[in-house]
Amino acid sequence: MPELPEVETVIRGLRPKLEGRKLLRVQQRRPDLRFPLPPNFVARLEGRRVEHLARRGKYMLLHLDDGWVLLCHLGMSGRMLLIDPPAPALGKHDHVILTTDEGCEIRFNDARRFGIMDLVAADRLQQHALLRDMGPEPLGNAFNGPALAAALKGRRSPIKTVIMDQKVVAGVGNIYACEALFHAGLSPRRQAYTVQGGRAERLAQAVRDVLARAIEAGGSSLRDYVQADGELGYFQHRFAVYDRQGVACPGCDCRPRHDGGIRRIVQSGRSTFYCASRQR
Repeated sequence: MPELPEVETVIRGLRPKLEGRKLLRVQQRRPDLRFPLPPNFVARLEGRRVEHLARRGKYMLLHLDDGWVLLCHLGMSGRMLLIDPPAPALGKHDHVILTTDEGCEIRFNDARRFGIMDLVAADRLQQHALLRDMGPEPLGNAFNGPALAAALKGRRSPIKTVIMDQKVVAGVGNIYACEALFHAGLSPRRQAYTVQGGRAERLAQAVRDVLARAIEAGGSSLRDYVQADGELGYFQHRFAVYDRQGVACPGCDCRPRHDGGIRRIVQSGRSTFYCASRQR
């Protein structure tokens, strides 16, 4: 599933072609994605101008000139593709197509149909069921060591599971949780409540650094994710531990022949990769 860096990368790719443009034509090729699309979806979008694009966690927010917001989530396999003329024929999984007054197409392609699109009044956005309980943005000023330590107090679940909780911090998924814990030197098995003081500071900074570097690299392309222009992300080439079971991690004295190198365990149904020598 695309995480914060992938969503941020898509938004940055769409901004030059969407912000300030009018949606001249909207095509809805099925009644639903994960949930039914809003009533009168096409009529409510056609003719509207996109004022600006924003992000909340893993959600894309297209603010329109009538005070409504098109909320989008890419789900497991969703892609928001930017198509400049000449446009190829529509694909089987191109479910929603936005055409701007400049002639540019934005196609929402989703093979598994786990994506979400909804229309929300801007003044009710923070009360939306998908956003209202979300934690702080990890790249914002509200996310720091003390804030993270407070959120982890009393939590006896493994720290890796807890920092993937969107109520604790927004947008962090499996890949970047593994990477951040490695750079913070914390075991994914460690109980969350023990991450206080300096440990919380290290982890908060590691989350910020990992996400920033992933955005710079255009996100991570493992299966379905591509940038808005169809290019792959490249952060997967910089993984320290994720999907690197059995090899040595960077900057460490772990020895695969003796200690197995990077290990893989399963936590809450998700693969976790870590270095037992470095992460405590």
